[in-house]
Amino acid sequence: MIEDPAVAGVSLDPVRAGLLAALVEPGSATTLARQVGLTRQKVNYHLRELERHGLVELVEERRKGNLTERVLRATAASYVISPSVLAAVQPDPARDPDRLSARWLLAVAARMVREVGELVTGATKARKRLATFAIDGEVRFASAADRAGFAEELTRAVTSLVAKYHDESAEGGRAHRIVVAVHPKVKREEQE
Repeated sequence: MIEDPAVAGVSLDPVRAGLLAALVEPGSATTLARQVGLTRQKVNYHLRELERHGLVELVEERRKGNLTERVLRATAASYVISPSVLAAVQPDPARDPDRLSARWLLAVAARMVREVGELVTGATKARKRLATFAIDGEVRFASAADRAGFAEELTRAVTSLVAKYHDESAEGGRAHRIVVAVHPKVKREEQE
């Protein structure tokens, strides 16, 4: 989870993003230069910036004649930029409380990314697993009326489950956030 605006800026550079993707497997400036079509010196420059911002780490140093080859790898298999990077303008569900609006959905999703990112970071530092659950599916509605009916039934079902399992007085219990969202699926050319 990237939460620092400077680190986000470094990671969003197209060349550096490409190097991060390549560095899922350890590599050196020499091997990466061949992969990305840049000079070793340019690759080294970008690698130093990535390393300075904690996005890559040194795996080993190898002596090759009078040179030392540095082998690096990405510090994570994937990265997510937290909405908190844009703190002043990050989406906030309280700012647009219309639960049927796309803005509210984005604000809730941004809050989820931010909160789960914080939890993952904490669990990683504590060397513990983070208990989560998600459902991802697709439904094709025949009409807007069917979509509205689905939303009503889903609301009743979730409300009933929350009422059944929520125990405000549970000693040692831990509050969990539940997010259920329905939005149109993005059409992509390869899906048509």
